[in-house]
Amino acid sequence: MTDRRNGLTYADAGVDIDAGNALVERIKPAAAATARPGVMAGLGGFGALFDLRAAGYADPVLVAATDGVGTKLRLAIETGRLGSVGIDLVAMCVNDLVCEGAEPLLFLDYFATGRLDVEAAAAVIEGIAAGCAEAGAALVGGETAEMPGMYAGGDFDLAGFAVGAMERGSALPQAVAAGDVLIGLASSGVHSNGFSLVRRIVAASGLGWEAASPFGEGSLGAALLTPTRIYVRPALAAIRAGGVRGLAHVTGGGLTENLPRVLPAGLGAAIDLDAWPLPPVFAWLRDAGGVTEAEMLKTFNCGIGMVAVVAPDRAEALAGLLEQAGEAPIAIGQVVPGAGVRYSGAL
Repeated sequence: MTDRRNGLTYADAGVDIDAGNALVERIKPAAAATARPGVMAGLGGFGALFDLRAAGYADPVLVAATDGVGTKLRLAIETGRLGSVGIDLVAMCVNDLVCEGAEPLLFLDYFATGRLDVEAAAAVIEGIAAGCAEAGAALVGGETAEMPGMYAGGDFDLAGFAVGAMERGSALPQAVAAGDVLIGLASSGVHSNGFSLVRRIVAASGLGWEAASPFGEGSLGAALLTPTRIYVRPALAAIRAGGVRGLAHVTGGGLTENLPRVLPAGLGAAIDLDAWPLPPVFAWLRDAGGVTEAEMLKTFNCGIGMVAVVAPDRAEALAGLLEQAGEAPIAIGQVVPGAGVRYSGAL
């Protein structure tokens, strides 16, 4: 073979395979810490194996969900605060999964960047592992793609893929009826939806990401990067206790668009906006951006990140169970004849 000493290499083209290998070694302990019953193989193979029987399922149905973090990544990149967006990524997937009645079992991520910075990528993926541990899902693999020419500078993108299972016949929603109680679970902030509007409001306010937060402690950027709450464990506990007829993850579209997704034809929801206080971050966004109430309710979670639709005779017991699980459940309304979401009170 001819020795072309001056020939181009993959590294010359902007792809550093050695950095990719270093990243895999760096994240192996974090991934290993998420191991759970059913995992048959860890990182490094061409695929991941999972034994549903070992996980305790007799007649399982698989459920899958995928999502990203959206333009919240822009804020993380610009502030250099990368440790929490991995939690957001997991939350956006597993919170959807549990709304189907499924237990999250395994998770894979896709991390794409123009130039691989091992420390930055490790911070993101270690956040993913932390989110998986909180959700009870195993981080079994993923893909790190170094794509020069596709992403500028330190830019990157994230996608997540969660797989869960439930016993056949237990899918949600199920038997939702007029009179069912709507129990809201508090959000931790903006979560991972509406950040294109958030960034527009911040730009108009003249504040920088490192300015003091006008609605809480610390910097504005750090406050807005508060990670999305993961509701999996309390939601599963409520499902297993009986009486949960549906769950709605309040993401893009807010309460206005997401709650009807779990209601059958002919039924709507009546929500009392006075049932919970509007968190300060949303009051600031509303006032600083001059955002109307209707726009707030179909863009942001406005303080309610998950809604459980429960049988009236189980509402008190389930609220107590959710409180014991660390939530602050609030009765925010009920299922009513009709369609869509009707609001009373005011934000």
